[in-house]
Formats: sequence, C-alpha cells, structure tokens
Amino acid sequence: MPEASSNAVGTDRIDVDALREKILKWSGENPPEDPAAARGVVAELLAALDRGAVRSAEKKEDGWHPVEWVKKGILLAFRVGETAEMESAGPLRFFDRDTLPLRETRGVEENVRIVPGGSSVRAGAYLAPGVVIMPPAYINVGAWVGEKTMVDSHALVGSCAQIGARVHLSAGAQIGGVLEPVGLRPVIVEDDAMIGGNTGVFEGILVGRRAVIAPGVVLTAATPLFDLVRGEVYRSEPGRPMAVPEGAVVVPGTRPAQGDFARERGLQLYAPVIVKYRDEKTDAATALEEVLR
Repeated sequence: MPEASSNAVGTDRIDVDALREKILKWSGENPPEDPAAARGVVAELLAALDRGAVRSAEKKEDGWHPVEWVKKGILLAFRVGETAEMESAGPLRFFDRDTLPLRETRGVEENVRIVPGGSSVRAGAYLAPGVVIMPPAYINVGAWVGEKTMVDSHALVGSCAQIGARVHLSAGAQIGGVLEPVGLRPVIVEDDAMIGGNTGVFEGILVGRRAVIAPGVVLTAATPLFDLVRGEVYRSEPGRPMAVPEGAVVVPGTRPAQGDFARERGLQLYAPVIVKYRDEKTDAATALEEVLR
C-alpha cells in the first residue's frame, strides 16, 4: 500500500495535510464563499486520487476505515460543479457536473489497458499498472483499482470502492459504491480475490484476500453469510459491515423460510454459503485468469 504522502504514479509530491485543510474548509461552507477557490481544491483532490497519493479508504491495524475528508471533497465536487455537456465522440451526448470529467490517461507509459468499446473511468479513480478494463465497464470517482486487476465487461466499480491487486471482477460483477454517509466504509475487495459473473457486493461489505465469490452471489448488509466449514454465521452490525473471511469460497444457497405458511409451501430464502476455503485445487482453477491479463 502506498504511503499517503507519496505519489504512486510519477515523481510529484503532494502536501496531503494542506490539501486536507483546504477540503475541510470549503466543505464546511454551504455554499462556499469562494466557489472558484473551492473548484480549484476539488481539482487538486481529483488529481491526487488519480495518482494514488490519497485514497478514500485505508487499512489500519484494526481494519479498513473510510478517509472522511476525502469523501467530503468528492461530495464538494458535486456541490460546486455545474451541469454541462461533456466531451464525447459521435452522436451521443452526455451531461454531468463539470467538476467531474472523465479521467485523463497518461498514455502507454501508464501501463493500463482500456480496451475499445465503451468503458468509462471517472476523474478521481486510481488505476495501478497492469490494470485491464474490458468494454463496457465503469469505474467511479474515488475508486482504487490495484495492480494487474481485471475489470471485465459490464462490471461496475462504485464510488470509493477499493479493489486490491490481482483481483478478477468477472463480467457483470457489481461492486457497489458508498459515498454517503462519509463515515461509512466503502466496499473493499482485497488482493487476489476472484469475483464471479453477475455477482453483487454492496453496502460496505469486505471481501477478504484470496476469497472466491461464485457467480450469482449477492452480498449486502442485510444478508447473513453461513460458513459450513467453521459452523459460524457472519452478519453486518451497525457501523461494522460484514467481512468475508480470507480464502473463503462463497456460493449461492438457500435456507428455509420461517413460519407455518412457509413450511407448508416449502419456501426458501436466498443465503450465501461458504462451502470451503481455497486450496491448491481452487488456486489452479483460477490460474486461468492470468492469461487474460
């Protein structure tokens, strides 16, 4: 993980403390007394996020936490921006806040593949070297995507979501964004995780490193996760979203619905289930993903 005061791409140095003070100043004024100055600070923040010098969530000794001042700065971008027509190619027209354009790329030296076909990456998203984005995909402001991660077709990386290194987000995977409230942790997917097709990870859920989320699994704050291996049930608690254990292999399952009416009709409820933890066999199965990068 890069130091908060260093620039992950390039040699520039960013004064993070000064940037934090300016963000807190302008985000505390509603509306800002000097909109032009506030817009300038927003541009500084987005540039720092682009380069990985700051991020919207960070891992500490006791786990992942949101970086509230960064999220406040992103919200400030919406407040001080004006809706304008965005640059586009062809007959399609797009309209958004002029403070939140698409992310500028730095050419082939950035070592990021954005395959032609309709993908978008918003300003303020960090893409590490070796990232591959297949069309169409979308990466929102404040997101972090680690090195050699694959973002496959129709995948979404929501605002402020943190995706680790060597992760595969399969086609149709939806990684939800958590921008408000600023004190809520965004969705986290740690290193070497495999996120299957048509999955959904939302509401601050953490997917531990090397975990495998099978196609069709949906994880939300209201969804308990049943561990058949360890005989435990994992749930989100107020202010503490659920964490999928490291190396867990999660598949879609069901559990009986409660009550006489449900029992009489054999009704079942959706339930994600941990059926095993990764071993040499599952590592070999996911090794195929390396050839796609």
